[in-house]
Amino acid sequence: MKFGIALGALNPAFHIEVTLEAERLGFESVWLPEHLIFPLEMAGSPHPGEEHPPVPPTTPVYDAFAYLAYLAGRTSRIRLGTNVYLLGLRHPFIAARAVQTLDILSGGRAEVGIGAGWLKSEWRAAELDPNTRGRRLDEALAVCKRLWTEEVVEHHGEFFDFEPVVFEPKPLQRPWPPIHVGGESEAALRRAARAGDGWFGLLHTLESVAAPVARLSELRKLEGRERERFEVSVGGRVESGDDIKRWQDAGVDRLVVSPWRRSPEALDGVRRYADLVLSAA
Repeated sequence: MKFGIALGALNPAFHIEVTLEAERLGFESVWLPEHLIFPLEMAGSPHPGEEHPPVPPTTPVYDAFAYLAYLAGRTSRIRLGTNVYLLGLRHPFIAARAVQTLDILSGGRAEVGIGAGWLKSEWRAAELDPNTRGRRLDEALAVCKRLWTEEVVEHHGEFFDFEPVVFEPKPLQRPWPPIHVGGESEAALRRAARAGDGWFGLLHTLESVAAPVARLSELRKLEGRERERFEVSVGGRVESGDDIKRWQDAGVDRLVVSPWRRSPEALDGVRRYADLVLSAA
C-alpha cells in the first residue's frame, strides 16, 4: 500500500513543511489540486449528489506544475502528483511541456492526475464549451501521449489541428509519467480503463469503493487491458494496521490522506499517521 498526502486539504503556508516531513517519514507522494480560475458565480460539485461547490471562489490556487517543480527542488524521493489537472482546459502543447518539465526536474517523480472538471462556469470563463470537456480531454491526452513518445507529431482533430512538430526532450519516465484519471462518473471510469494508468477517486470507505473498483475491472477487460499495470488511488481512513490489508483486498493501491483537523496541526498529524500505518504497510 502506498500513502500520499493531500496538499489540497492544507493551508498553502504549510505545504513545504508538510512535504519535507512527509518525505522524511516515508510517505510515497504528495498531491496538489488545481483550477485555472474560479468564477465568482459557482455551482455544482465533484461529489455525486451534492449541488454546492466544496470551495469558495476566493480559495488560493497555484499553477500546479510550477508549484510541484519547486517542491521537486526541495526534495529527493517523494513523488509529486496532481489531483487533478484540468488537461482539457489547456492546449496539449502547454500541458505536455508542463508534465515533461516536472518529470525531468524531479528526476522522474511526476504523477499526473487528470480530469474533465466539474465546474462548468470555469470552462465558460475560459471561452470553451463545457459540454465538450470530455471529448476535449480525450483528444488532448491522446496528443500529449504522442508528443511524449514520437519523434515527429502531426495531428488533425476536432479541437486541435497542427502540422508536423518536434517535442524534445521526452519525459524521463517511459512511455510517460503515470496518468491517473479522476472522477466518479461512468464516463470517467471508462476513460480511466481506456486511457489511464490508474484511477483517482474521491473520499471513499471500504464499502463505497467496491462498486467503482469492480466496474473498472470490467471495463479494463473490455478494453483488453486487464493484464496491464493499473493503480487505484482514493482518499480513505485507516484506524489500525489491519485496515491496510482491508483496503488492499478491496483493490486499492494508494490512500491519499489528510490526517489533521486544522492546518497548524498537520505536522503532528502526519507524524502520528506515520507511526500508525507506515511500518505496517
